[in-house]
Amino acid sequence: MWRDYSSGYLKNNRATAVSIMTAAFISSLLLSLLSSLFYNMWKYEVERLRAEGDQYALMAMYLVRDANDEAPRLVFPLFLLIMALASISLILIIHNAFAVSMQARIHQFGILSSIGATPKQIRRCLLQEAAFLCTAPIVAGTLLGIAGSRGLLALLEVLVRNVEGRRAHVFSYHPLILAFTLLAAGITIGISAWMPARKLSVMTPLEAIKNARELELKRKRCSPVLSFLFGMEGELAGNALKTQRRALRTASISLLFSMTAFTLMQCFFTLSEISTRETYFEKYQDAWDIMVTVKDTGINDFGEADELREIPGVENVAVYQKAKARTRVTEEKMSEELKANGGFSHDAGKYVEWDGADFWVSAPIIIMDDVGFQAYCEEIGAPKRTDGAVIRNLICDVTNPDFRHPTYMPYIKDAGATKLTVQTGGETAEIPVLACTGTVPVLREEYATLDKYELVHFIPASLWKEIGGRTGGAEKDTLVRILCSDGDGRKKLETIQHEIDQKLGEKYTVESENRIREYETNDLQIQGMMLVLGSFCVLLALIGVGDVFSNTLGFVRQRKREFARYLSVGMTPQELRNMFCIEAFALAGRPMLWAAAVAVLVVGAMLKASYMDAAEFLAEAPFVPIGMFMLAVGGTVALAYYLSWRRMRKMNLAEVLRDDTML
Repeated sequence: MWRDYSSGYLKNNRATAVSIMTAAFISSLLLSLLSSLFYNMWKYEVERLRAEGDQYALMAMYLVRDANDEAPRLVFPLFLLIMALASISLILIIHNAFAVSMQARIHQFGILSSIGATPKQIRRCLLQEAAFLCTAPIVAGTLLGIAGSRGLLALLEVLVRNVEGRRAHVFSYHPLILAFTLLAAGITIGISAWMPARKLSVMTPLEAIKNARELELKRKRCSPVLSFLFGMEGELAGNALKTQRRALRTASISLLFSMTAFTLMQCFFTLSEISTRETYFEKYQDAWDIMVTVKDTGINDFGEADELREIPGVENVAVYQKAKARTRVTEEKMSEELKANGGFSHDAGKYVEWDGADFWVSAPIIIMDDVGFQAYCEEIGAPKRTDGAVIRNLICDVTNPDFRHPTYMPYIKDAGATKLTVQTGGETAEIPVLACTGTVPVLREEYATLDKYELVHFIPASLWKEIGGRTGGAEKDTLVRILCSDGDGRKKLETIQHEIDQKLGEKYTVESENRIREYETNDLQIQGMMLVLGSFCVLLALIGVGDVFSNTLGFVRQRKREFARYLSVGMTPQELRNMFCIEAFALAGRPMLWAAAVAVLVVGAMLKASYMDAAEFLAEAPFVPIGMFMLAVGGTVALAYYLSWRRMRKMNLAEVLRDDTML
């Protein structure tokens, strides 16, 4: 009997069945996509650690006693947490799809209970229906999730294929992941169906039979905005949305979160791209074309600078090494401008140390090859000697928080010698000061970014050879900055870079990068992150849209009496259609407005924090992708209401008002 009853109901209520199947499909798709992506992330990390020979880290990647066991047992706590949160969210979302179907049948189940059907039989019937409807969508969603993760990873691999130093990733899958995904999806669907089934099965026959089955407002509320914009039709549409508020809660939240997340993501990455371009790539566009890091080699042990200068296309070569040190700054050495600005009183002991008599500040040393240092001295008008240092005699106004447009003042008085002491201790070395200047050599370096009180020194390699053994503090690697005569051509840069790698690779361990490829790699990485985050925004929107379809199509039978009453008092079908349009407009428009409002506030805060001009952001604001996403979501919501209206307009007024079974 129960099988005949369920098959008859599903045959006559295909829209309800489709909404449940859609919810099950979307949930299994999301869970499968998450599982597959996390598994491949884990597998990629295991392969990387195995290639690097990091056995201790590799053992930590397994949840087994034997590190040689190849079974891919996932151990990411983050993965388990995200899967649990996703399942809970999906339970709350899919619950509505089942609740809509079961709520519409309270009257029927009340009659069945009155003639002897037990709560257990009713609950079993409903769960059997859920299993019948959801088995195929779960399998299809799982398989599509696997295919989607494979396609997503393949696309990411294409985007980052030119990133240097990364391992190629090959998509892989394991039967245990399939079993885990199916189990998670099955449990999620089962709990979603069991919750309303249990609630429905414990109702008494009298309660079920007396159930009015109509959507009603508990309290009369007006919709001032919709009434103002659309008149009576807007008021009725607002009341209908308030009546369905609980059923549409999941759709409203999902659409709100998806639109807000997508908008903020687009705005954030646009801001990030503008800031990175201005503060890094454009700022140092004329400072370097190729950068080479010579590993574990001091500047005095590197003798190939002249050979690099002879390579065709190379215009300028600067070899330098960095060292950490600190220096003493007395009150007499401070510039008058620095004293007038409060001296070191704004530091509160974080970067400046007071020993009771003098101040100790960080004094980074840039050790340049002798040829490059003498050229730098000639550029600033200092003596072309190799027995002294040039000081970057600038300090920014720390009271000005605008890091994008800093104001500078002289640091020390342009006279006398300076004494440097390495931060880790050691002997001191007195270095003559050849010049104090605000002009720095053309290197790809930033100065005083974190520690605003740094007093940077530039010294030649020959001088460091004398004092380095006593003071120490030098970093292990030597850097080579290269400018090319045709720096705008990618192929030209790659050709020169390859020749440099070959020339230096025979003797040293080197890493190199060129400016154009670095810029393109940065863009590809941003696109990859946007692709992943955007995919999850789309999935979240699909969940909301699926809930809209579930409710609009599932409530058709319950709303027929409502619309029949409107027709009986003189409303025209055109006015009823306008009501549907207004409902769709309000349901999709409200999250759009909220997303826009949140985006304006957040972007305004980010612009203020980054000291970026609003007009600069607006010139590159992502209006097109945001607009396309909003239109796609809004158009899908409109489609759901259109399909619902197509079914609604075919009703027979007299039959609806006369026959309760239509409800």
